[in-house]
Amino acid sequence: MEEINRDKLKHLLGHWIEHNENHCESFENWIPQLEDAGFQQAAEYVSAASSEMEQSTDMLRKALESLE
Repeated sequence: MEEINRDKLKHLLGHWIEHNENHCESFENWIPQLEDAGFQQAAEYVSAASSEMEQSTDMLRKALESLE
């Protein structure tokens, strides 16, 4: 198994944060399109997923801050 050190973990957390932010942005762009296409329930689920991903990103940020 690969050794984990502070720098490696900081890099991984930064990558995961950026990855989540990109997904949230994509979700938010799709929600109005889903609504316009008549997929209201799907839009609501995607919106909920976006909110939960934002919470996940907040936890990743706290993990990163704990390393400072």
